[in-house]
Amino acid sequence: INLKNMQCQAAALLLAKPSKVRSFILNTSRSRFVRNVAVVATGTAGAQAITMAFSPIITRLYGPEAFGLLGMFTAIAAVISPIAAFTYPIAIVLPKEDSEAKSIVKLSVYIALGVGAALILFIIVADDWLASLLRSQEIGPFMLLIPISVFFSALLQIAEQWLIRIKQFSIIARAAVLQVLMVNSLKTAIGLFKPVASVLIVLAILGSVINAGMLALGIKKVCTHPNEKESDSQTSLWKVAKRHYDFPLYRAPQDLLNAASLSLPTLMLAAFFGPIAVGFYTLGVRMLSMPSQLIGKSVGDVFYPRIAEAAHNRENLTKLTLKATLSLAAVGFVPFAVVIAFGPWLFGFVFGSDWVMAGEYARWLATWMYFLFMNNPSIKVLPIISAQGFHLVFTIFTIAIRLVVLAVGYYIFKSDLIAVGLFGISGAIINITLIIIILFLCSKFDKDNQVVYR
Repeated sequence: INLKNMQCQAAALLLAKPSKVRSFILNTSRSRFVRNVAVVATGTAGAQAITMAFSPIITRLYGPEAFGLLGMFTAIAAVISPIAAFTYPIAIVLPKEDSEAKSIVKLSVYIALGVGAALILFIIVADDWLASLLRSQEIGPFMLLIPISVFFSALLQIAEQWLIRIKQFSIIARAAVLQVLMVNSLKTAIGLFKPVASVLIVLAILGSVINAGMLALGIKKVCTHPNEKESDSQTSLWKVAKRHYDFPLYRAPQDLLNAASLSLPTLMLAAFFGPIAVGFYTLGVRMLSMPSQLIGKSVGDVFYPRIAEAAHNRENLTKLTLKATLSLAAVGFVPFAVVIAFGPWLFGFVFGSDWVMAGEYARWLATWMYFLFMNNPSIKVLPIISAQGFHLVFTIFTIAIRLVVLAVGYYIFKSDLIAVGLFGISGAIINITLIIIILFLCSKFDKDNQVVYR
């Protein structure tokens, strides 16, 4: 991976005159990549600031049990949502021609409709069985809302990927802020009179509907012009389905398994320890996910089209991926370290005394979330280097590890906190391993494609 040259460049920068350092910083700030990341991050920062401002009020209104039922509903929907369109939306960014990308959009919508209809039939048949499996009859009345949540999540992903393709990151940023403001305002207003889990669940679905609608309006505004006619040269749906077959074949199962892996602690905590433990876990993960949403996802969204373009130009993908990963490592170190050191006190102070245990969960989960935060560039590069098959196998291994450590926490130690602690430590090791392997695969890809080193 040409580390020697990179080390020499870093040393040269450190020994350079102040004027050269200032020049380097100025050139970096003028970079289109950095500006695009800043746009997305600014919108996400606004959304996260709004969420943080409302959270102390909302957690005091609804309590851990209501959050636990929301967490259970979200975990079930999250398992299915990534594959609602068989992950074809992720391929929207890749084609050179817009006609092919538009065909992928149509294909994704049709698949999402089919998946939603099939899901409704499945839930009608298996509703009681699912509630019994989770040992929670309270979740039963909300099961038929899952297909609606899944369908609008698919539409949201389609719209986001199209906007990423045309690099209209400001629309994504504005929509994120407005959606969060509207949903949290409704949670607070309704919670003053009826602070129940059903309010949180319905508003979670409404958030996806609002966000998808605003993105669709943004696309219509920037892509439609007077006298513009629909192109007749769009690639057939069957052709694009075959051309991007690796997404449903490898990426969809991988995303399904990855979502199941991430939802596994929520569902197992529900089955083993009840909805209150799920409420603590849900709040802990939500707060720790903020750096990932604020910076990690922003970098990832901008990095994806950049790395695809770099592959077309035979640039050094290893260097780009390593640089983005190390940047995230530096940015995320302080906030995650603070949670590890002061988690229980912080959660008790901010969210109320009922949530101190959520802070205990958070300090263990932070070890996992830090490295999950770092691996955003590595995940984005997978389709570029044709490594989605590897990721599928690695995800199966990940699920097995998580299943074992959670079972150990319950059956051997009889402790929800130990179960969460083992989950956090194993997650950190898994993500470190994944980053190292993907960097190795990138270096192999660069070597095979005889990249132009810059």
